[in-house]
Amino acid sequence: MLEEVERWLDRRSWSVADRPLERILAAKRNTKVSVVLPALNEEATVGDIVAVIRRELMSEAVPLVDELVVIDSGSTDRTAEVAAAAGARVVARDAILPRIPAVPGKGEVLWRSLMVTTGDVVCFIDADLRDFSADFVSGIVGPLLTDPDVDFVKAMYDRPFGDTPGQGGRVTELVARPLLNLHWPQLAGFVQPLGGEYAARRSLLERLPFPVGYGVELGLLVDALHTVGLDALAQVDVGVRKHRHQDGQALGRMAAAIYRTAQLRLSRGHLVRPRLTQFERGEKGFVPHTHAVDTEERPPMVEIAEYARRRVA
Repeated sequence: MLEEVERWLDRRSWSVADRPLERILAAKRNTKVSVVLPALNEEATVGDIVAVIRRELMSEAVPLVDELVVIDSGSTDRTAEVAAAAGARVVARDAILPRIPAVPGKGEVLWRSLMVTTGDVVCFIDADLRDFSADFVSGIVGPLLTDPDVDFVKAMYDRPFGDTPGQGGRVTELVARPLLNLHWPQLAGFVQPLGGEYAARRSLLERLPFPVGYGVELGLLVDALHTVGLDALAQVDVGVRKHRHQDGQALGRMAAAIYRTAQLRLSRGHLVRPRLTQFERGEKGFVPHTHAVDTEERPPMVEIAEYARRRVA
């Protein structure tokens, strides 16, 4: 590991216990905090997450979060209804920036969320978390409120796979961590580089391009490094993350998108064939299924006319 990264780990890696809520609230002052949950068919978990944030971080006694928004990206279940009943403002992905047709993907939802939130600090939380703790929000928002030199904070945690501790994050270990160590060794100290829980200053997020799909976490991390430098990035240990795991083929598609995101940042070149073929056994043997690899990216939000008009207003 680079000496620079070892120093960074000492300076910019914390535990949620390092910043009690009282200290965070005292430092908040007039800073507005928005929490965004991107959601697609998450009726089983989104309500509980919203309820915890409302109860523990949006009360008169603990007014840490000012705005809680669920962006529904075309759910076919009761995600929107459950989230609204629990106290979130629910916005449909396709209702945001209708001039630009939406495409499927998590990054697309996160990018559009900047149009419908107003916080100086924006915190992203995945909507499939189980046994959710408010520490996931306060832990990663805290450094942004107490340290003006920090611009981007990722959560770190244990990721059990079923009942097996420490075996989650398969794409992280097989794809993302090797890519980062080989090509961006300054980022080798991040425990969960692909984690979906992170917070950043709007002033940074609005200047970054957003890969529309699975590559968004790696893309934002790499671009944040190049934009504000390693010392403006940080991570906070928030405990254990439990969530719904995807099957091996979905992970393969995720890995391909992450590799493509890395490739674009390494060379801004073009793949000869941005496709991934996978196989499933059928009645007559193995059947190939070919999927497009996410290659589209949304430009920095400051380049969008509607966003610029909103800022002037």
